Amino acid sequence: MHAKHGADRLTHRRRRRRFPAIPRLAAPTARASVRTSVLVVDDDPDTLYLWAVSLRAAGYVVATAVDGVGGYDVAVASLPALVVLDLDLPGRSGHEVAAMLRHNPKTRRIPLIAATGFSQESQLERARRAGFDVILIKPCSPTVLIAQIERLVALAAVSQHQHTDHR
Repeated sequence: MHAKHGADRLTHRRRRRRFPAIPRLAAPTARASVRTSVLVVDDDPDTLYLWAVSLRAAGYVVATAVDGVGGYDVAVASLPALVVLDLDLPGRSGHEVAAMLRHNPKTRRIPLIAATGFSQESQLERARRAGFDVILIKPCSPTVLIAQIERLVALAAVSQHQHTDHR
C-alpha cells in the first residue's frame, strides 16, 4: 500500500504543470529604464507568463490580458507604449483588436506586434492589413520579442518627436 501511495505521488508530481525556465536577460536597456509600458495579450498562460516575467526583468512595466475584449479595454484605459497581441484570441481576434486600436484616435499610433503560431502567407497578410507593425511567429524567444519592442519604441519616439516638431 505504501508503494502504491508513493507511485501515486510520483505520478502526481509529473502531472503538475511547470512553467518554462526564464532565460537570463541582459541588464535593462536605457529605453526600458524609463519604465516603458507594454501590454501583452495572449490566451496561452505559459506564453503570457514567460513574456511578462521576461519583460519585467528587462525593466518594462507590463500589463496583461487573456482575451481580445480585455486587451482592447486595457489598451484604451492605460495607453501603453506598445501592444503585443496574439492573433487567435477568444472574444475578439487579434486582427479585430488591432483594427479597433488603429481606428481609435487615442490608440492609433501605438506600435503593435502580432504574435502568432500561424505562418501561412494569407494569415500574415491579414495581420499586415489589420495594422500590425511587426509579426512574430511563435514560439518566439523573449530575447527576440524584447529586441523588436526596443526597436519599435525607439521608432515611435522618433516619430512622435517629428510629429510634435511639425505642429
